[in-house]
Amino acid sequence: MKTEMTGGEALVRSVLAHGVDTVFGLPGGQTYGLFDALAQYERPTQVINSRHEQGAAYMALGYAASTGRPGVFSVVPGPGVLNAGSALVTAYATNSRVLCLAGQVPSQHIDRGWGMLHEIHDQLGILQRLTKWAERIPSGAAAPEMVAEAFRQLHTGRALPVALEMAPDVMEGGCEVALLEPASSYETSAPDPDAVKEAARVLGSARNPIIIAGAGALDAGAELKRVAEILQAPAAANFNAKGVIDERHYLGINLPAAHALWADADAVLAVGTRFTEPELEWGLDDGLPVVRLEADDSAFSRGRAPTVALCADAGAGLTDLADALESVNRKRESRKKELLGLKRRFRKEFARNNAPQLAVLEVVREELPEDGFLVDEVTQMAYTSWFAFPSYRARHYISSNFQGNLGYGYPTALGVQAAHRDRKVVAFAGDGGFLYAGAEMATAKRHGLNVVVIVFSNDGYGNVRRDQAQRYSGRVFASGLTNPDFKAMAESFGLEAWRAHTPEELRKALREALVADAPGLIEMPVSEMPSPWPYILLPRVR
Repeated sequence: MKTEMTGGEALVRSVLAHGVDTVFGLPGGQTYGLFDALAQYERPTQVINSRHEQGAAYMALGYAASTGRPGVFSVVPGPGVLNAGSALVTAYATNSRVLCLAGQVPSQHIDRGWGMLHEIHDQLGILQRLTKWAERIPSGAAAPEMVAEAFRQLHTGRALPVALEMAPDVMEGGCEVALLEPASSYETSAPDPDAVKEAARVLGSARNPIIIAGAGALDAGAELKRVAEILQAPAAANFNAKGVIDERHYLGINLPAAHALWADADAVLAVGTRFTEPELEWGLDDGLPVVRLEADDSAFSRGRAPTVALCADAGAGLTDLADALESVNRKRESRKKELLGLKRRFRKEFARNNAPQLAVLEVVREELPEDGFLVDEVTQMAYTSWFAFPSYRARHYISSNFQGNLGYGYPTALGVQAAHRDRKVVAFAGDGGFLYAGAEMATAKRHGLNVVVIVFSNDGYGNVRRDQAQRYSGRVFASGLTNPDFKAMAESFGLEAWRAHTPEELRKALREALVADAPGLIEMPVSEMPSPWPYILLPRVR
């Protein structure tokens, strides 16, 4: 049945029909029709307006990364889309289901070069390069089918961002629309049975197998754990997948521990990971067979061809692999004592070599509830947290992966909080990165997003300053900063704020902040810290 409505209404109704309960955005001239439709059909959808398009897009990323569900945001064309670009490429890097709803200039002027407000050349082409899939909705009547395709793209194959754009004349023009029921489920891909048998043979006969997991395994933690236990294989998650196996489990190890085992490994199972560090840094040789499980077969052509390639969703592939292993796996003794000893050894190393960071991370881990979230940002503390902050659950440690963006952490944490109103969320930021997005404190206050951000201040871009000093005979340049009083700044936005100089002062402040019914900021002045990079850039061992 067709109903008369505007294009904006058709777009909004179609998106909300797919279970979307939150939309982030910043309205402007070319998206008025979308936001008016949201105003009419808002409940039970929360609409969170940000202070910057980058903030809105990062919030959608935080929502998606912490839930596995699509995070949706809307921005005006041109500068708005470009401002959101850093979040879109981060969603691509982190396997996050983000949907961008972008405005456009009027249909008759698209790519004509008339200098329309917010016009840029080939905006759709730009979006197609930043996402898995992007299209323009040519009419309100086409909105339901195109939205359905966007959600199919989000839920099949590798989880990546997508985008739809709509011109303002389409958004505000009336038409007859046949709304569609959303798909009840999406197809999942199963691996080739013969490849599964060969993978089981390779792994089942190995004496010292090891598992490397990435973000493609985030929703397959139980299946991954089953395979790890069958093989007695230690499983290391990269920092974008921390917690996919509880790091308190003896088989859940960090990357430095995996590196220590790499030279003696005689088979590898890599699940949902680019496999960058092991292949490019730690080293592969002919004596190390590699089984790779990926939702996207293009991964198999990057680098050395795997011994066995399994193209499937992680959950389905691991289930089939576990079933096949049951009949071919060699008899194995528990490695619990060995691996717990290895983990203790590295913990002592971290305490000896990165004591200032570890003291802070231990406070945060002890005070943050088990179901709480930590969002990192590229700081000396966050770098250390990649390997020294134990994570217990998948999607509870949120990272920007290889993008390493400044300004990412705080707005992303706000998106996490919007998705989990009843959970505690802590964000790390440096004094350099926080001011990229500090205006979103106003968003936190307005929308009751009670994130606690810890700002580590050292009056500079600390990692840049260290790199410069090490590379250029102690010479540093353009890496110093002049900062505001972060505590007073936060209070001026209506946040609760503290300043902590020691780990114990941080414990007291964090404990108070986590029970306060308000967004909060803790400034922690820090001096130069020991480098975490010896545990991140690990040397070749094969």
